[in-house]
Amino acid sequence: MTSRFATLTGIVSVLMLATPTMATGLPDLEGREVVVVTENAYPPLQFVDPKSGDAIGWEYDAMSEIANRLNFKISYENISWDAMIPAVSRGEYEVGMTGITIREDRAKQVDFSDPYMRSQMYMLVGADEDRFDTAEEFAADEHLLIGAQPGTTPFYVGVYEVLDGNEANPRIKLFETIGTAIQALRAGDVDMVLTDSTGGKGYVAAYPDTFKLTGNPLGTEDFGFIFPRGSDLVGPINAAIADMKSDGTIDKLDQKWFVDYSFSR
Repeated sequence: MTSRFATLTGIVSVLMLATPTMATGLPDLEGREVVVVTENAYPPLQFVDPKSGDAIGWEYDAMSEIANRLNFKISYENISWDAMIPAVSRGEYEVGMTGITIREDRAKQVDFSDPYMRSQMYMLVGADEDRFDTAEEFAADEHLLIGAQPGTTPFYVGVYEVLDGNEANPRIKLFETIGTAIQALRAGDVDMVLTDSTGGKGYVAAYPDTFKLTGNPLGTEDFGFIFPRGSDLVGPINAAIADMKSDGTIDKLDQKWFVDYSFSR
């Protein structure tokens, strides 16, 4: 699992991002195909639109813009989170994206891009939750349960920063995706789900009568794309990310997906 939002409309963002021009001074990958693997379970970064069935999100728009600027074609594949890093490390895919926190242990298996987003972890709870307001209060009540996806930053923050450091603690209920953990929260099967601030704000904006964020931030995390070690794509994609930060494109994506987009539309 910071405020970066520009005051632009989603329509303007879409029009500007849709322009297929290659940026001056960036590497030209000459139309090569790049296989990108996703999970499609981390809204609003990447997920399946329930109305259209299309895979959409912040990362899809960002990767499309990167491909336009570097002149490459994208071929998307889908895989579960727990299989993604090992598969990319073996070279089965050229790029992986699913809001992956840049960490030293993961960098032993894969190369990371420069950060494209910085976020903080918050507690996502029911809108009417009044039993706790802080991580300390949550930890003190042994009847309260966390929903988490194993192997993710929210899981480790829950284990080591909220609870007692025991990864087998029965108070942590494990789910296949963050989406199913949040559904369990909605159903009352767990009492809290840790989420990065960007995703959490998206859920609260979509369902203000169902969820809220509570407590202080529990840490800062940087997100990056992953590559097989030694990939020749790291440098060009880093250059494109820097270009998108400098010209305001990243801010426009943030506005589109974390402010303007409605999951309930």
